[in-house]
Amino acid sequence: MTTKVRERVILMAENILNNHSTVREVAKNIGYSKSTVHKDLREKLPLIDYDLYLKVEKLLDYNKKIRHIRGGESTKLHYSLLKFPFDKYRID
Repeated sequence: MTTKVRERVILMAENILNNHSTVREVAKNIGYSKSTVHKDLREKLPLIDYDLYLKVEKLLDYNKKIRHIRGGESTKLHYSLLKFPFDKYRID
């Protein structure tokens, strides 16, 4: 594993821990795909720093556990912000 890859994996791990981010947010901030971030954190990080991996794994598992709640909240917010055109169907 090259030094560049090691630095990238450590940067991703620190980013996810410091900001309590999701994999999607880390990918957007760092500029890699979600697949790369997930693979780096799950497969390469344990080989580099196992203690850091245990912390990251705990946060990733938590994010996976509550993702259905986040999705429901997001959907609820989305539909509450939509405005139904009642004026179009008004009968006077």
